[in-house]
Amino acid sequence: IEEKLDKLADVMMMMARTEEKLAGLKEDHDRAFERMNRLSVKIDDIQTKVDDNSRTVSLINKVVYAAVVAAVGTYVAHMWM
Repeated sequence: IEEKLDKLADVMMMMARTEEKLAGLKEDHDRAFERMNRLSVKIDDIQTKVDDNSRTVSLINKVVYAAVVAAVGTYVAHMWM
């Protein structure tokens, strides 16, 4: 009977350790999940800024192309006159 009680005590201790490990893993999982959520929000903010910057760069490119065309047109007109 003592052997069985010792084995039972050992199993109970192993179960307690396993429960502690599971609790620790759950805490780690919850922290990782929260961190991923925060990073997702940051990525969404960055995406919005990138979209805004893309529109700005597109507008600047159009203005520069228009200025180059105007300069070439002026040069060609000056050469013909």
